Amino acid sequence: MEVDCKQRDFTNKRRIVVKVGSSTISYENGKLNYRRIEHLVRELADLQNQGKEMILVSSGATNAGLAPLHLDHRPRSIREKQAVAAVGQGVLMHTYEMMFREYGQIVGQVLLTRMDSQDRSKFMNSRNTLLTMLEMGIIPIINENDVVAVDEYKIGDNDTLSAMVSGLVDADLLILLSDIDGLYTDNPKTHPEATIIPVVHTIDKHIYEIAGDAGSSMGTGGMHTKIQAASIATAADVDMVIASGSEDGIISRIVGGEAIGTLFKAKDTPLHSKKRWLVSGSRAKGSIVVDKGCRDAIIDHGSSLLPVGITAVEGIFQEGDIVNVQYDGIIIAKGIANYSSININAIKGVQSSDIPKVLGHDGIYEEVIHRDNLVAMY
Repeated sequence: MEVDCKQRDFTNKRRIVVKVGSSTISYENGKLNYRRIEHLVRELADLQNQGKEMILVSSGATNAGLAPLHLDHRPRSIREKQAVAAVGQGVLMHTYEMMFREYGQIVGQVLLTRMDSQDRSKFMNSRNTLLTMLEMGIIPIINENDVVAVDEYKIGDNDTLSAMVSGLVDADLLILLSDIDGLYTDNPKTHPEATIIPVVHTIDKHIYEIAGDAGSSMGTGGMHTKIQAASIATAADVDMVIASGSEDGIISRIVGGEAIGTLFKAKDTPLHSKKRWLVSGSRAKGSIVVDKGCRDAIIDHGSSLLPVGITAVEGIFQEGDIVNVQYDGIIIAKGIANYSSININAIKGVQSSDIPKVLGHDGIYEEVIHRDNLVAMY
């Protein structure tokens, strides 16, 4: 399949986020692969010298802590993982700092949890810090703060983290590097005839179905998490490329426009700060399931979410909470609910004019989610 060169023209991409998985910078035994790390650092430093603004989201903290602690496997309990990550963060950051210094670059460590992006004011504080670092010529090295993160505030994987960071800093391009070299038409391990899909314009149910669950024993995410990351990144107007981290010069080749891996095209719909926060930082408290007519109105026409198109409500949430909007099992939008899950259950399927009849004095909004508080993810 031929790829339109214009789609791969990244000449003007200035702010670039690169995410590397554990499998890219570690050996199978968990020890750091210094040759790979050195090649990665050299590429990022060279692009920074060209005038790019480079941001690195790096997995590997837990793996980096295995060797000093004489462990031959990743720990299973949360407490052990956090303890090993505490050791590994220092080892990994020292390695990056030492290597980047050899190429004349200054780096700074940034540890994030979902708590830092859940609240809009904290989201803006994180954004301002990162943008100031970029203005000062510092290369941010970002990871989830595994040492203190608990399930409620855990982002969960660095694919998602890198997509959130891309939206946070208004990145132009996100590059995901791992042991997966792109999205295939089928599972290449069981279907040798499968080929890489060069460009994805729309992330629909079919894309999730063919994503599979590939991943190495040293990593935590498969293709499914990368598709989720692509949904976040492209909704925030960021192009995203999935490619293999084992190929030398891969980052420079991608930035240079070479048709490598799978490109997920941005939606080209600039978002104001509130909607960028909705896409990049917020965690949904529940879901609203809609019918096809409602789906089409939101995706094709940017309409508000009205009760008539709602078929079901999942989870318990309150007025003002962030919720997902789902159709056919796929999240198509995120927004701020005007009503609680209990009230939405009561008015689902009814006309907006009938809301006051059902809810009485609580029925003050015509929309379940107003379009100003709703952002399409599809």
